[in-house]
Amino acid sequence: MITMDADLQDSPDEIAPLRDMVVRDGYDMVSGWKKVRHDPISKTIPSKFFNWFTSKVSNIPLHDFNCGLKAYRIRVVKSIEVYGEMHRYIPVIVKWAGFKKIGEKVVEHRARKYGKTKFGLERFVNGFLDLASITFISKYGKRPMHFFGTWGTLFFVTGFLMSLWLIVSKLINFQYGITSRPVFYIALTAMIIGTQLFVTGFLAELISRNSPSRNVYLVEKRIGLE
Repeated sequence: MITMDADLQDSPDEIAPLRDMVVRDGYDMVSGWKKVRHDPISKTIPSKFFNWFTSKVSNIPLHDFNCGLKAYRIRVVKSIEVYGEMHRYIPVIVKWAGFKKIGEKVVEHRARKYGKTKFGLERFVNGFLDLASITFISKYGKRPMHFFGTWGTLFFVTGFLMSLWLIVSKLINFQYGITSRPVFYIALTAMIIGTQLFVTGFLAELISRNSPSRNVYLVEKRIGLE
């Protein structure tokens, strides 16, 4: 299966080479790399930043995650779920679905002749939020307590130690009141936030463990046992 943008900036001549990399070379997915781009700088600079950041976070050595010109095996397409604006992170979704052989090919990028680009500030913000969302779900989707519990414990212990310090300082010097010092409210807020995060992780863990898709795995090959 091959996808490409409908703005005529992708070249159909790239379809055959992409197909060959999947069929002949055994790639699960091949992503196009618009190495030479014919776009305004307001689009290329944010795109380079996101591509660099996404590559570092996902450990996928691609230069252009958002290129619409891609080739997939059919089983890859049927195994992943893309919603909202997650299309810009399809290589990340494919990797975390269990497909490891992801390739890249330099493709021709043509200058836009018709229409106007829809890239704007909102896509820059949404792209960061989508990356944060998919990173969290992939790493902590089945163990949310590891995230919320860790931060909850850190906040609560910090607030508790600050409160303990206030009590000890009060016993040493009766001149200063506990509730009249700003540190008291910081410590109280930290303990409340820590408790809320811990409870959130506990509830998320209950929901995750009772999810019908918790133990669903993608099996490459079934071997019968006699």
